[in-house]
Amino acid sequence: MSTTPATTPPPQTRGISKEHRKVIIASSLGTVFEWYDFYLYGSLAAVIAVHFFSALAPGPAFIMALLTFAAGFAVRPFGAIVFGRLGDMIGRKYTFLITIVIMGVSTFLVGVLPGYATIGIAAPIILVVLRCLQGLALGGEYGGAATYVAEHAPHGKRGLYTSFIQTTATVGLFLSLLVILGCRLILGNEAFAEWGWRIPFLISFVLLIISIWIRMQLSESPLFQKMKEEGTRSKAPLTESFGTWSNGRIVLLALFGATAGQAVVWYAGQFYALFFMTQTLKVDPITANLFIAAALAIATGGFVFFGWLSDKIGRKPIIMAGCLLAALTYFPIFKGLTHYANPALEAATRDAPAVVVADPRDCSFQFVPSELKSHVTFNNSCDLVKNVLNARGVSYTNEEAPAGTLASVRIGERVVQSLNLTQLSGEDAGEAQARLTAELGSALDAAGYPMAADNDAMNKPMVLLLLTILVLYVTMVYGPIAAWLVELFPTRIRYTSMSLPYHIGNGWFGGFLPTTAFAVVLLTGNIYAGLWYPIVIAVMTFIIGTFFLRETKDVDITQ
Repeated sequence: MSTTPATTPPPQTRGISKEHRKVIIASSLGTVFEWYDFYLYGSLAAVIAVHFFSALAPGPAFIMALLTFAAGFAVRPFGAIVFGRLGDMIGRKYTFLITIVIMGVSTFLVGVLPGYATIGIAAPIILVVLRCLQGLALGGEYGGAATYVAEHAPHGKRGLYTSFIQTTATVGLFLSLLVILGCRLILGNEAFAEWGWRIPFLISFVLLIISIWIRMQLSESPLFQKMKEEGTRSKAPLTESFGTWSNGRIVLLALFGATAGQAVVWYAGQFYALFFMTQTLKVDPITANLFIAAALAIATGGFVFFGWLSDKIGRKPIIMAGCLLAALTYFPIFKGLTHYANPALEAATRDAPAVVVADPRDCSFQFVPSELKSHVTFNNSCDLVKNVLNARGVSYTNEEAPAGTLASVRIGERVVQSLNLTQLSGEDAGEAQARLTAELGSALDAAGYPMAADNDAMNKPMVLLLLTILVLYVTMVYGPIAAWLVELFPTRIRYTSMSLPYHIGNGWFGGFLPTTAFAVVLLTGNIYAGLWYPIVIAVMTFIIGTFFLRETKDVDITQ
């Protein structure tokens, strides 16, 4: 296990000065607006799937919408490299001015982008490009804001000061949910789904103007200004950060022993929980968003508390505890959500379990746009029944049948035989598929599988409690992470070095969590199977972080 090098920390300062308060508020507000822009897409993934991926069936369309959401995360590490280098060479302030402009403009353009029905395949392609621009901007934003605040913070208070930056992602999500809820309530679900979903994206232009004005009021980081005056800035921050084993090793440990686990806990506790509520448990979107918003409001103070606590007991024990608790309790918590949010679904799954009996070679993962359907067949008997089960959020098991057997679904004691559309054509195929869907739907109804969660049967206090626990895990792993990353790296390459592991962890390990988890669910038929992804990553981080990363709370970052 690594040990913390001996340091002689400067004396602590009392309270938060007026200048420090200005730095925290200005950096945090700008970052809140940027997260608002970024998370609008995630909050509206189901609606966007309808407008930009209408060529696909509902299940695959939602997965494609999540993949487009994940595209923004995929490019975040590249934004970290580009803007991290700029931040270490030209300064923290001007770099995250650039990033916020890119983010705001890209988000506004999503709001005016025509859908698939208007411009065809160009719509999702342009949408992916805009998401990538958002990801590049965010890749440069977080490292700049966290570094800027930490370099203003007095020794002994970096955990507390940077914890306000850590609240921005959740507050940005909270703000996006509030705006979406307001638009839904004012316009109604039908109008919102048709055109009102664009309004939250268009509002981002106003937030962009406010953000630019706020950022213009800031002065440069004192540590960077000192380096600039002394001529000690890095001339090659990328080489110094990643080209030497001494620093590159810390980058790798920070990724696998800190940010990867922190990321999956963050996205499982907020985004995946929201998608699980709406897509699997069929909770009304307004109700689900209200639950998540309430949980965020209750637990967000945890970011500041755990940031403050990390100044007392260290960053590592809090983050490791959050990862371990999440890994140990995700299955009971998500099963608890099913029990309290949709008890009818839980009862039907228990009393009349669904079993797909099919030749495995007859089953495929239906994940191809309509433009390529001439090369891929989705009319096999297994695919048809699994489509209906996935759309209803029904958990099922798979039973292997002899080769050539027509697929069937056993729901309790009732058996529904599928069909093979490859033997039919045109109108006959459409009518046959409609009959199969109706028959399978009737069997599910008779077995008690609900079309949607019943608000009256829902135990709302328990649902809120479970969601709040998930968000508290988020605050444990996320509250101290900025201070830990800042303290791991020297000032001259800090922006670059901390940004890359943070954005690979959050962009790749975390950002792909909803997509990966739902893909696992589609492949297995088990609505809880997707939880294995965050659990495995969280356990990996717990082990590596515990044994190989050092504690840093007493490090003097001015040296």
